[in-house]
Amino acid sequence: MVKSRDEGWRGVRRFRRPVLTPVVPKRRPAVTAHRGASVSNAEHTLGAYTTALELGAEGIECDVRLTADGHLVCVHDRRIDRTSTGTGAVSTFQLEQLEALDWATWKNPWGEFDDEAEGEESEGAAFLTLERLLDVVKDWGKPVELAIETKHPTRYAGLVERRLVELLDRYGWARPRRGATSPVRIMSFSWISLRRCLEMAPGLPMVYLMERVPLRLRDGSLPLGASVAGPSIDIVRAHPEYVEKVHAAGHEVDVWVVNTTSDIALCAGLGVDAIITDNPADALQQLTGRR
Repeated sequence: MVKSRDEGWRGVRRFRRPVLTPVVPKRRPAVTAHRGASVSNAEHTLGAYTTALELGAEGIECDVRLTADGHLVCVHDRRIDRTSTGTGAVSTFQLEQLEALDWATWKNPWGEFDDEAEGEESEGAAFLTLERLLDVVKDWGKPVELAIETKHPTRYAGLVERRLVELLDRYGWARPRRGATSPVRIMSFSWISLRRCLEMAPGLPMVYLMERVPLRLRDGSLPLGASVAGPSIDIVRAHPEYVEKVHAAGHEVDVWVVNTTSDIALCAGLGVDAIITDNPADALQQLTGRR
């Protein structure tokens, strides 16, 4: 007997495809700050995120990796060489060692010689754990969407996803009670990573990130359990009709990384649900007409 598609995916048999209802595009795309306001601040620092929220961004995005002593930290690259004064893989360092490094100077290496430059305060330039970022979202005073991307491959296999769901559980955001909502959506280029998260937190939105759209998904469908398509801006430029196909299939569309005036206009015209941008200030000004 040939197995059904659901039966061939161990652990996700309960995630049946729902009856598809076309998604009605929002009035304008929500603006999500990519690694914070990373065009002006050192990415993944506290200052980058608070700046984005002060500007009015509706959402923020972060990447997470696991340290040698089991802490989830906000770092994009596998190695820390580009964005810190250290060298080596994130997974080989303990949290205390990472916190002792400088994570902001790389953004403005000549800043110490500029008497007129304000520079980033030490608190705003501090190395950021996911837990601290969750506190920012919780305490901000108004709703904030948080998109968390799990980075792969990793030496810790499924431990990243397990620690992530455990941490979200502490905030009541992994399995929100009836009537409550979670500000979190989980993103990954790895469907295996999203599947692990689905098994532990089936109620959270899962964003399937793509640098190219697989042939089997070009009709707008997504892997079983994913509810949001995450195409690159390159995909949307080359195949703008893809957005309508995803909406017709009942899914939302979050596009990364949307920085130019023309790309923002394109996404707004196509009715995408969210743009992920390095420059939330310019995106918000263009979309709302307000500074």
